[in-house]
Amino acid sequence: MLAEGGIRKQTEQVLANISAVLNSEGLQFQNVVKSTIFMTNLEDFSVVNDVYAQALGDHKPARSTVQVAALPLGAQVEIEVIAELV
Repeated sequence: MLAEGGIRKQTEQVLANISAVLNSEGLQFQNVVKSTIFMTNLEDFSVVNDVYAQALGDHKPARSTVQVAALPLGAQVEIEVIAELV
């Protein structure tokens, strides 16, 4: 089920899900070396960027952001990360 409440809530939920997966492997956002953000509307970039920056703090991994025509289940944002054990 998608988080209701628009792009901010969806981004918060996506990052919470990523955090849970990372934590399950003994990792955290500081282990992320690359992320790709898929959005259905780049006009929402500032909102997504704000939530992303809050979650990652001072850590700034390589990042790509692309607009896509659609995402599964009608989502507005999807984020994938690559993390490494350091």
